[in-house]
Amino acid sequence: MSLIDIGDTRLFVRDEGEGSAVLFIHGYPLDHTVWLDQVAGMRNRHRCIAPDLRGYGMSDRTIETTLPMRRFAEDLVTLVDRLELERVDVVGLSMGGYVALALWELAPQVVRSMVLMDTRAGADNEAGRAKRDAGITGLLTDGRAMLASNLVGALLSEPPSPDAAARLRTMVESTPYETIIASLRGMRDRSDRTGMLGTISVPTLVMSGADDRLMSAEDQALMTDTIPGATAVVVEGASHLPSIEKPQETTEALREFLSRV
Repeated sequence: MSLIDIGDTRLFVRDEGEGSAVLFIHGYPLDHTVWLDQVAGMRNRHRCIAPDLRGYGMSDRTIETTLPMRRFAEDLVTLVDRLELERVDVVGLSMGGYVALALWELAPQVVRSMVLMDTRAGADNEAGRAKRDAGITGLLTDGRAMLASNLVGALLSEPPSPDAAARLRTMVESTPYETIIASLRGMRDRSDRTGMLGTISVPTLVMSGADDRLMSAEDQALMTDTIPGATAVVVEGASHLPSIEKPQETTEALREFLSRV
């Protein structure tokens, strides 16, 4: 574990294990600890690289007022270079999936395979953009504790597992306010990458929680049907965060997919 200089900032990176390199990209407003179970379960076969994105977790604080998905992707391309890796298996969760798609658009040569977990390729519609703006106002009015409570209800199955809820609350309540706001703006303004799906030429797994209330089955089917050769896995008993709700099942699905890459 270390802070790695990528130019204008430093990213905290958990780097464990040996074998083919797997780059785990966390979602909003989380950090690398959403992947702790997967790192523990996969480091005997893979080199597991789980960074905190710019402004998140133990990475340096950000002064940027908007954090575009491409900005995160640029950071990860630099990180892969700093680690002297040629190609990585990319696993992106939720906002991390937006970043994974931006990474493919930016530097497909570094991607060996891709897992898109509880995410979608499309941009926010007008209602979605308004909801991001309302999220900024609500955060500054009600604080991170209220945001964490709301996300426990929105991102986890009902009733939520106490362990998953505790992990989620810790991540949310540790994320700087300015990072949350900048990320909301970045997601609000992100590009629609649906038209790019047909260009993805690496093995791809579309993974989703069976009870996910944020990403529709249609979102998942669109990616599976459009990405050439893509396969799908549905994690039963999980909602938007399978990695902490059903960690063993998620790890096994990732290991099985990567064994075929």
